[in-house]
Amino acid sequence: MNTKLKTFAGALMLGSALLLGSVAALAQDAPAPAADAASAAAAPAPVAPETVLATVGGSPITEADLNYVAEDLQQQLQSVPQDQQRAFLLSVLIDMRLMAKAAKDAGLDQSADYKARLGYLEDRTLRREFFSKNISSAVTEDAVKAAYDKYVADYKPVEEVRARHILVATEEEAKAVKADLDGGKPFEVEAMAKTTDPSGKQNGGDLGFFQKGQMVPEFEQVAFSLQPGQVSDPVQSQFGWHIIKLEEKRMTAPEPFEQLAQQLGQQVIFETYDAEMKKFKAATTVEIPDAALAEQVRLQTEGGGQ
Repeated sequence: MNTKLKTFAGALMLGSALLLGSVAALAQDAPAPAADAASAAAAPAPVAPETVLATVGGSPITEADLNYVAEDLQQQLQSVPQDQQRAFLLSVLIDMRLMAKAAKDAGLDQSADYKARLGYLEDRTLRREFFSKNISSAVTEDAVKAAYDKYVADYKPVEEVRARHILVATEEEAKAVKADLDGGKPFEVEAMAKTTDPSGKQNGGDLGFFQKGQMVPEFEQVAFSLQPGQVSDPVQSQFGWHIIKLEEKRMTAPEPFEQLAQQLGQQVIFETYDAEMKKFKAATTVEIPDAALAEQVRLQTEGGGQ
């Protein structure tokens, strides 16, 4: 895509966002992942927000303006080379400023539609500011660590097993497979040769670890009754006939902090957001005349919406 077309596409996307955009999802308001140390070291020195980058008819465009449009065009920026992004954003801003002046000259800023949209955009901007200052700021190292400590304290280990199986169509085939295994044939070799389970032909029938409730009842009951190393007699399920070998039993353990840190950070954001919204709603009357719509909103608020 050439530069002019990219600029036009960026301006079009920004215009669509301003005219048609709905309230951003919670995750979009969350702080972006921090850059790694190497990237941070290579990044140029930050530019002061008040720095004037261009003037359009005497009206300044500042670094702060560039940052605002960058927020709105994050997805579009992914297709623009890093070294061209500032020029791309500034081009979008110049076009926007020129079109905005033309709109004012035509009196469009006096229309009821413009004023209604302006009120929406003011609410959206204030929401973002509040979110950044009062909600995202709740994600501290101590808060995430406290959430992890609670997760560990509340964690209830469950039994899980790792098993292999050989699936065949008939009981006679299953008995023949069991006879081969009893005669000393390695389970993995027999699985790759005889099973009708496509993945089993590649991995020797390995099903990995699973917990109760994840397999069909007939299979699960036998698998959890075996001891490591034991091979079952033929077991029938809706899929056919199985021979099961239990490889390992263990109790589950909490996931390490490093694997959950990002998820827990989002949890802290959500809990803080939820607490703030409950406080606001308790102090403010919200009326929705349409009973059906009111019920749908209630379900969405309580997490029951689809």
